[in-house]
Amino acid sequence: MTMRERFVGCLSFEPIDRVPNHELGIWGQTHDRWLTEGMPQSAIREGWFDGVEYFGLDRREFINIGLGMIPGFEAEVLQETDRYVIARNYEGIVTKALKQGTVHGTRASMDQYLRFPVETREDFTQLKKRYEPSNPLRYPTYWDSRCVSWQGRDHPLCLCVNCAMGLYSNLRRWMGTENLSYAFYDQPDLVHEMVEFVADFTIETLGRAVQDVDIDYFNYFEDFACKSGPLFSPDVFRRFFLPHYQRINEFLNTHGIDIISLDSDGNTEALLPLLIEAGITMHWPLEIASDMDPVRLRKQYGHDLALSGGIDKRELTKDRRAVELEVMAKIPALVADGGYIPTLDHTFPPDIPYDNFLYYLELKQKCLCGDT
Repeated sequence: MTMRERFVGCLSFEPIDRVPNHELGIWGQTHDRWLTEGMPQSAIREGWFDGVEYFGLDRREFINIGLGMIPGFEAEVLQETDRYVIARNYEGIVTKALKQGTVHGTRASMDQYLRFPVETREDFTQLKKRYEPSNPLRYPTYWDSRCVSWQGRDHPLCLCVNCAMGLYSNLRRWMGTENLSYAFYDQPDLVHEMVEFVADFTIETLGRAVQDVDIDYFNYFEDFACKSGPLFSPDVFRRFFLPHYQRINEFLNTHGIDIISLDSDGNTEALLPLLIEAGITMHWPLEIASDMDPVRLRKQYGHDLALSGGIDKRELTKDRRAVELEVMAKIPALVADGGYIPTLDHTFPPDIPYDNFLYYLELKQKCLCGDT
């Protein structure tokens, strides 16, 4: 089977020769540690999401269609000291970021968010001008030749890059988590208008791509949950988001895209029945620290929802026995049942030794082929 046939078959609960081998990536700090522990620099010249041949990670490809602001805001440093920098980024968000511990663009701590571009309805009216679907800059250069190159490919192709869009995440970028949480109750008409706008813009912008290319899957980036549960209630999801997920997903299904995944950290369990109702077919990365156990979720939702992720990053920081117990407790049974691609429950942090990472890959590879 090709990597493409394997990917589509796995997430459709169909028989395959082996399960795809994917991982999400590593921290910049992890990169530097592993280089000192034996990892060759050449091993990660490729992108982790796209596949790393050295580690046996399968290839996949992402169409880089711009669903963000064009033009973006002018990036500007507003204040800088020896310890931190306050700056406005291209999305118009003002953050305060610690300098200490930043490696290869990975910060050791979360930025502090100070201000967002949408504070009033007029702000949103002005922001919409940055989301013109017909802007030619939204599509890659030499689009027609790229469409030809994707014909007959042997690897899966995703519509848009990771973190490209989400219904909740777009609004959060515009207003911030706290302001948006109040807006559900204080400005519901504005929230309805914004979600409808995101859905309309997404469908119109992607219309050319789904006509020109045979695409395998689409992914929403949401991150709408924390450790204890979602950042809004199921009722809020049903009232504000569900109809527009359904609209976008029906559009995708009509054009042959049946695998629709959703990326969210935290505990999303209260929303899973609604995600399934909305047309989401796969969920990841199943953060174990937030009690998103893939074994339990499979028992509860069966083949209504494919899964990816769910391997506890904390267990890989321990000894080889802990790594083995974590892998063997989850991967063999889930792989045998189908509809599951095992990965770490996020990117690899720097407290994971390189030797443990290699041992994890070795054990996982055996499970992917059913050799357990």
